[in-house]
Amino acid sequence: MSEYRRARVPGGTYFFTVVTYRRQRFLIEPESRGALRCSIEEVRARLPFFNDALVLLPDHLHCIWTLPEGDRDFSKRWGMIKAGFSKLVKGRLHKAQWMSMSKRKHRESTLWQRRFWEHAIRDEADYRAHFDYLHFNPVKHGLTKRVCDWPYSTFHRYRQSGVYPADWGQVDIAFGEREFGE
Repeated sequence: MSEYRRARVPGGTYFFTVVTYRRQRFLIEPESRGALRCSIEEVRARLPFFNDALVLLPDHLHCIWTLPEGDRDFSKRWGMIKAGFSKLVKGRLHKAQWMSMSKRKHRESTLWQRRFWEHAIRDEADYRAHFDYLHFNPVKHGLTKRVCDWPYSTFHRYRQSGVYPADWGQVDIAFGEREFGE
């Protein structure tokens, strides 16, 4: 059995990538967004955490969380979020033909990849790099030319509070280069 080492810093801040099973593209559908929001809020009510930033793409999401002081159990939170989401949308999105013995053994659905990727944020520069990466991700994946045009992102919250200018991270169409506002 593989043992995955996870960075567990009590009260730490973490960057996560969570991917749908077989890269299914359902996360930005209205029903999926509502189910994910509901599941996250239910988990936060039981096991608090601060959702610093989030971007939702069709087949994956990135987010940054800060856990309460002394708490390091992000895995339990992700397990509960994935399970809650799966229960809410299973009738519509579950693919019985994709169920394997392993998926049955681990009581998994056909909605999420088994694991997720996490990174413990080390310092302010690391936080800022992941914060910007997360918000630029829709442009990186060719879903939009400008960060401000992607609706499923906390970029808009941070633009309104003055952290980002409205034109931050847009792609210059003529040259295909990123332009970051000051």
